[in-house]
Amino acid sequence: MLEQYLWLLPLGLVVGCFGTLIGAGGGFILVPILLLLYPNEKTEFITSISLAAVFFNALSGSIAYARMKRVDYKSGIIFSIATIPGAILGALSTAFISRRAFDVIFGVLMMLAAAYLWASAREDHSAQSRQRVAHGSQFIASRLTHRHLIDGDGLEYRYAFDARVGVVLSVFVGYLSSLLGVGGGFIHVPALTRLLDFPVHIATATSHFVLAVMALTGTLVHIAGGAFVHGVRRTAFLAVGVIVGAQFGAALSNRVSGKMIIRGLALAFVGLRLILSEY
Repeated sequence: MLEQYLWLLPLGLVVGCFGTLIGAGGGFILVPILLLLYPNEKTEFITSISLAAVFFNALSGSIAYARMKRVDYKSGIIFSIATIPGAILGALSTAFISRRAFDVIFGVLMMLAAAYLWASAREDHSAQSRQRVAHGSQFIASRLTHRHLIDGDGLEYRYAFDARVGVVLSVFVGYLSSLLGVGGGFIHVPALTRLLDFPVHIATATSHFVLAVMALTGTLVHIAGGAFVHGVRRTAFLAVGVIVGAQFGAALSNRVSGKMIIRGLALAFVGLRLILSEY
């Protein structure tokens, strides 16, 4: 019987590797695959498996990024706390969405995300010591939170952001991620870089840290609701794959530019495939 789940190991490896590379948790890859493979399963079953896999992916990736000293822990803890109420509400809301509506919503969201990621991609100058300078008086405004990090390679990062925007963003990401079982990094990472001016590699590492807390919260809600009961074996095989894959993804992040990390053109094809499958 266990042989039927072996294919989940390489799937988890790919999901973990790519998800960690871009700081997205990999749920945006896993959910559409599960939707296509299990067309008769309820949405809460699909999202419960995906969220659990995202948790193991994010946990493994966070450990790898912690060794690189790229996680902004102060910001990550604040954002993580903000995701918890959204994650709980999102997990509870999944049961009220029909399977057909879920497929279409997910497909549309993936296409919009792909368009946004492609349009907003920009080079990250993490190969040099960084001194970010914002325009006008915004940079010196007292409401901005300043960060100064030095990673394991000795690269210096300086940036400033409005923590209130980050908190509101994290509540939204927590809800949407838990609702769809996708992790939410594909929203969180570009938002951190574009709205809060995080360096891309710091954003991916910090996002992974936040995703671990968010995904664990959503998973616990699904376990309490009983939706996770029949997905334990599938999740176990996926977990092994994503844990290993996350380590590869973190290692590859040193060799991939910030621009390439942000661009997720493949998401468009995933979204289009899901929408077409409904007709």
